[in-house]
Amino acid sequence: MEQVPFDEVTTSAARDAGGWLGALPVAVVATGADGAIVRWDHAAEGLLGYTPHEVLGRHIADLLHPGADRSLGRSLWEGAATGRGVMGTVTAWHREGRPLDLEIWACPVPARHRGGTTVLVFAAEAEAARRIRGSSAVWDGLFTRSPVGIAVLDTQLRFLRVNPALVAMNGLSQAAHIGRRLAEILPDVNAADMERAMRRALDEGKPVLDSRRTGRTPADPDHDHVWSGSYVRLEDTDGRPIGLAATLIDITAKEQAQLEAEASRRYLALVNEATLKIGTSLDLERTAQELADIAVPDLADAVTVDVLETLAADGEVGAGLLGGAMLRRLAKAPLTGSPVTTALAPLGRTLVFPANAPYTRALGERRSYVVPEFDEQAIAPATGHSSRPAELLGLGVHSFMMTPLLARGVVLGLATFYRTRPVGPFTKDEVDLAGELAARAAVCVDNARLYHREHDTAAVLQRSMLPQHITPPPGIEVAHRYLPASDVNEVGGDWYDVIALEDGRAVLVIGDVMGHGTAAAAVMGRLSATVRALARLDLDPEDVLYQLEAALRDLAEPMIATFLSVVVDPATGRCRITRAGHPPPVAVLPDGTVRLIDVPPGLPLGVGGVAFTTTEVSVPLGSVLVLYTDGLVESRNSDIDARLTELTDLLAGPVPSLPALCDRLLTHLVPASSDDDIALLVARVGTPP
Repeated sequence: MEQVPFDEVTTSAARDAGGWLGALPVAVVATGADGAIVRWDHAAEGLLGYTPHEVLGRHIADLLHPGADRSLGRSLWEGAATGRGVMGTVTAWHREGRPLDLEIWACPVPARHRGGTTVLVFAAEAEAARRIRGSSAVWDGLFTRSPVGIAVLDTQLRFLRVNPALVAMNGLSQAAHIGRRLAEILPDVNAADMERAMRRALDEGKPVLDSRRTGRTPADPDHDHVWSGSYVRLEDTDGRPIGLAATLIDITAKEQAQLEAEASRRYLALVNEATLKIGTSLDLERTAQELADIAVPDLADAVTVDVLETLAADGEVGAGLLGGAMLRRLAKAPLTGSPVTTALAPLGRTLVFPANAPYTRALGERRSYVVPEFDEQAIAPATGHSSRPAELLGLGVHSFMMTPLLARGVVLGLATFYRTRPVGPFTKDEVDLAGELAARAAVCVDNARLYHREHDTAAVLQRSMLPQHITPPPGIEVAHRYLPASDVNEVGGDWYDVIALEDGRAVLVIGDVMGHGTAAAAVMGRLSATVRALARLDLDPEDVLYQLEAALRDLAEPMIATFLSVVVDPATGRCRITRAGHPPPVAVLPDGTVRLIDVPPGLPLGVGGVAFTTTEVSVPLGSVLVLYTDGLVESRNSDIDARLTELTDLLAGPVPSLPALCDRLLTHLVPASSDDDIALLVARVGTPP
């Protein structure tokens, strides 16, 4: 039996006993100074089986195991009797004749009525004591050392006990918790939601897991936190609720990481969507509106897009920004239903900003200008110049940023993003996202600018190279039309000409340089000039085509062109037709008969190694020849033969004046938005006899 001095263990023994002693039967025995038993309670009777009558007056050592060293038992009791106090384990003898290990706590107590000392002995079954003491130690260690916040609450949801971790989380002392409810001590968290979850655990008896607490506590009053709480009902031995155990874990970092990951996924999805939806056309207004629409509502609650006035007016970026900026509003979103966008300047309005305005600064510095907290202090500098900032503040705008539209080192304008929802100011990641969206839109805007510049240049070049004044020889009447492609398609290389020869004949020519833009228009002009010069030398039509083939070979970049030449004699109706991959001409005879003139199609110029042939045909005087480029008859949705049949059907009716005939063909065969240029040349050969 191990003896422990009372003065070394009094504090720990009291703590241990007080914490768990009531959880198991403990016998209380008292002896006099001579060791005779003077008190034997019911717990002692239940523990060892002896009635008070059987043990009172006997020496306490008589209750030890017969085979045990009784001197140790006596020594233990004598130690207590002398005032030292002891704890230890002994083997007692049960009345039923079996050994029983006991843990005892013994200490002297002064007698009240007479001198001497009474020894008070507490005894309990050793195995049960060790088991309960061990579980209690685990609980106390967990409660004290756990990094998880732990609390015990009563059925009224008042705190009974909190551990150090929860004290640290809440920034309140243990005393501040005890006897109070969560809503009373932490008003800046969603206490009502939490207490509803606690009440559900109490009422239903089912644990509530991962109930989120959000808000701020005195431990960190300047930042929001997120906690995960779990609640378990505590019950007595009859299953009645006696309280609640709560655990709390701070998951702010994990939640923030998840939010950032989700935000990254949303931002990536938004960038991918922008790739598909921004720049679907080469139209400035449409591109600007696509940018505004993409950003609402995932990035901002309202967006405006403005470009430099010079860019909107004539496609040029203009001078610098030293004297301020003039911007034209091209887009805003939402277009309807938003008080913010309704209050802002309407579409098409030109806005003038001084050199020190935020708009001008964002353009001049070529970086986003962010106002994270849009409040009275932020708008103070502008109140003397405009009431608009105060109006926006009154509409709930609390954060905004201006992001320049930059493409190829050129400033084109800027997009402004407004936030009204209570989601905090724009973050750095959101500023970067706005820059990414603006950059994509800026490239599309710049492409539109460059395209329109080239388109206008090509259109001017092409028109300048088409014949300005056609003077056919006597006996030939002509009409012609040139129809450029729609604005969304580039200018092509279609052309036509009528060249009068000295003997009264005329050369009707029409051609189409493959490709679009300035290059095609320039090659068209080169071929047109070459044909006019060669035709006046009265070369055979085949030789003219060979020379055109050589001219194409001289180009730095290979080009292909189709070509049709008709040398017509108005006195006889004889025609010499040479065709190089071009659609066939159509003849409308004086009796109304319409037919495609069957001549070898040939291959386009620029292919090389092809022998060109000329076919002679005769048409009655008064016939009308119709020459055209493929833009008139080709369609994505129709077969070419069906389109040629449609052409001949339109020509089968009474032939009005030649200009009216041109208009009839264009009106019926060409959609409102043509994919390709169209050149049309009609000629009446002589007059019917």
